[in-house]
Amino acid sequence: MKILFMGTPDFAQESLKCIYEAGHEIIAVVTNPDKPKGRGMKMIASPVKEFALEKNIKVYQPEKVKKNEEFINEIKNLNPELICVVAYGKILPKEILDIPKYGCVNVHGSLLPKYRGAAPIQWAVLNGDKVTGVTTMYMAEGMDTGDMILKREVEIGEDETTGELWDRLSKIGGELLVETVRQIEAGTAPRIKQGDDFSMAPMLNKEMAKIDWENKSAAEIKNLVRGLNPIMGAYALYEGKKIKFWKVETYSDNEIIEMFPDLKEYEDRFKDLPEGTILFSDSKTGLYIKAKDGNIKVLEIQGENAKRMSAEDFLRGTFLCAGMYFE
Repeated sequence: MKILFMGTPDFAQESLKCIYEAGHEIIAVVTNPDKPKGRGMKMIASPVKEFALEKNIKVYQPEKVKKNEEFINEIKNLNPELICVVAYGKILPKEILDIPKYGCVNVHGSLLPKYRGAAPIQWAVLNGDKVTGVTTMYMAEGMDTGDMILKREVEIGEDETTGELWDRLSKIGGELLVETVRQIEAGTAPRIKQGDDFSMAPMLNKEMAKIDWENKSAAEIKNLVRGLNPIMGAYALYEGKKIKFWKVETYSDNEIIEMFPDLKEYEDRFKDLPEGTILFSDSKTGLYIKAKDGNIKVLEIQGENAKRMSAEDFLRGTFLCAGMYFE
């Protein structure tokens, strides 16, 4: 089948690789423009562009696709039988959706209609979901509103991060896209309406990364840490300095008292400590912090203007005073 592929990040690259290796003719790739990155602000190509160049596939990088008549006419001239879209990052206008004979299909990292939008994988982790998956669908003009084709469900690990789930789902997405294209070609692909019982997964923002010790439970803080790893990292302030948390465990008050029997004598005082209080802080014991409805132990941490490391290594070189507070 003659396929035009549209996508940008490594999640999309995996789908492109799968349909390429399945033997389909990739007539061109559309991806976002190169972006400056790093201290030298060197222009970096997207993972999808890198794969396309490696395989000598023609690449288009329009700044915009809506009302871009030159680009739309170019796609018409290519005359793709099918357009596959995976994490492209731009909404396609009806003029493009109507071009291919078999329509446009999308690989989406959730079990639609749950988590329509830009960040479905991240929100599944942030919300502490136990199950998620991948859905392929025919594209419509709305945001992830098209008829569903195939789904594959997976469990989310208790400690799994967004980055780890992203990698798993990218491989599943590629496999599911190959099967979707096969069924479309065979005329056996289903069309399942989504209905109106949907939820949204909007873009993440930097404001949400600050830990709210007072109002978020230990479990919610852990989900925040998992959900923002490796995107931006959850953080708290200690004496005005930003400390990022990359991996944590949760413990109930009773579990902490069992682990540290000396606290038994001060059990009432311990349970009434303000959220964000540092309970223990040394390289042998570790870093424990009081939270609402529980406590967290920090496993991986990053000081301001420093590298990410284990909490033990961090505490060998940084003094955090027990009894003080994270804000």
